[in-house]
Amino acid sequence: MDNNVFYALLLTLIAGLMTGVGSIMGLFVPKENKKFLSVALGFSAGVMLYVSFIEMFPKAQEYLCESFGVKNGVWWVTGAFFFGMVLIMLIDNFIPSPESDLTAQKTGQHSATLERMGLLMALAIAIHNFPEGLATFASTLDDVSLGAAIAVAIAIHNIPEGIVTSVPIYHATGNRQKAFIISLLSGLTEPLGAIIGYLILRPFLNSTLYGIIFASIAGIMVYIAIEELIPMAREYDKGNSMMLGCIGGMIIMAVSLIMFM
Repeated sequence: MDNNVFYALLLTLIAGLMTGVGSIMGLFVPKENKKFLSVALGFSAGVMLYVSFIEMFPKAQEYLCESFGVKNGVWWVTGAFFFGMVLIMLIDNFIPSPESDLTAQKTGQHSATLERMGLLMALAIAIHNFPEGLATFASTLDDVSLGAAIAVAIAIHNIPEGIVTSVPIYHATGNRQKAFIISLLSGLTEPLGAIIGYLILRPFLNSTLYGIIFASIAGIMVYIAIEELIPMAREYDKGNSMMLGCIGGMIIMAVSLIMFM
């Protein structure tokens, strides 16, 4: 098992770096293209909602029902899900809202809101990638081929996640470098999770802890999609752009999950 440590670290690093690839893809679109921004934000919402309800929540429920039994497990997963929503709501409230500045111009408000939203998404994705890194690493230690399949699936997920993070920050600040670095750092929590898992957490990881982590992250992602992404996408385009992006994000996530079942 220890002979696979190098491959485990390499796979998690590659998967994490794909967030940077997605970031680059999202950064070379003109800032004036409001319809693209609406599609991108809708796409992000679709990714987060689909992954939360179709992948994260059922996986959490499976782990927690295995630990506590069916009825108690459902209570645990439900509690952890809403804990994640409350947690990100508290974090959201602690970040100063641009709307509270009555002297701010409308353009400034939109830029500040977009940047704030991008930072929140980076935080959620960073936390999300942390347990994914642990999962990829642990799987590779046991079976390199299995770990590689999981890493490829996660890498595909990380490309739209890079777009999710970088596009709002870039459109808010006009700074490609800042948007890319923040997006890349959110992805690098993947190998960080693997390293910490190997050095510290590996003896304590069990189905209960994984279940709580996945359910909480699902709650965080749902909150961000509903509270931040969808309203902002609607503001930039009143047509079908947001909905088309949302459906597109869900389809890509669905296909990637089916391909690597």
